[in-house]
Amino acid sequence: MGIIVDKNTRAIVQGITGTQGSFHTKLMLEYGTKIVAGVTPGKGGTQIHDVPVYDTVEEALEKHPANASIIFVPARFTADAVLEALENGIKTVVIITEHIPMKDALNVMTYAQQVNATIIGPNTPGIITPEECKLGIMPAHIFKLGSIGMASRSGTLTYEIAAGLTRKQLGQSTCLGLGGDPITGLNFIDALKMFEKDPQTKAVVLIGEIGGNLEELAAQYVAKEKYPKPVVAFVAGRSAPPGKRMGHAGAIVMGKTGTAESKIKAFKNAGVNVAEKPSDVTELLARLVNV
Repeated sequence: MGIIVDKNTRAIVQGITGTQGSFHTKLMLEYGTKIVAGVTPGKGGTQIHDVPVYDTVEEALEKHPANASIIFVPARFTADAVLEALENGIKTVVIITEHIPMKDALNVMTYAQQVNATIIGPNTPGIITPEECKLGIMPAHIFKLGSIGMASRSGTLTYEIAAGLTRKQLGQSTCLGLGGDPITGLNFIDALKMFEKDPQTKAVVLIGEIGGNLEELAAQYVAKEKYPKPVVAFVAGRSAPPGKRMGHAGAIVMGKTGTAESKIKAFKNAGVNVAEKPSDVTELLARLVNV
């Protein structure tokens, strides 16, 4: 079953004619994702990988009903693309683009909340419900259908840990990249709530990194709500120097806030099992749950 996307997801690709949009559309189609149309202003009437391209989202949806969009649009145009999707009734939007201006990101997230839509990203590898739907840029072959839910701030760590789970026959329900920009749509608490309601998900992996307080808030939520499913966490950036951005725009430690140590301490205080290194996640899960 998984969360957010499944075999019934019908998606459009905004920015489908660009290099990245075209390349990843092909891979998503090969995985079995239902990509019904593409949108690139000025390229209407063409096709990419047999997918019809339209000038606007409205035109695309008139002929191809869809409930999701994935965005491969340059950062300065991303907000307009997302708002166009939301204004035309799309309820799930995956934003691959990174470094969206913060004012644009705030405007988009505020509007998404008003229309009850789900934003994944910006700066996300996307989301995959194995064997049902992939909306993103992740290497699909490392994922396996199963019952471990994953929410992550790091794309490469998602791949590493998912591959380790798959090797041990610990499949995944849904793997979700929250995004590496300072302002993102979904957070860890949102993911935890969704995984709690998903009967397929038996345990949850949270992959955090330095910067911000998403992990601390998630730890508080787990403790306060007495979260009913096992949770394993890994936090990247233990040796990161203060004041220096590491990889993601959101991964920066300012003073005592947002350090790996503070996040690890918060998780441990909440009773969450914290992995010392990525490969430990699989071992911890194997002990915690029979999946």
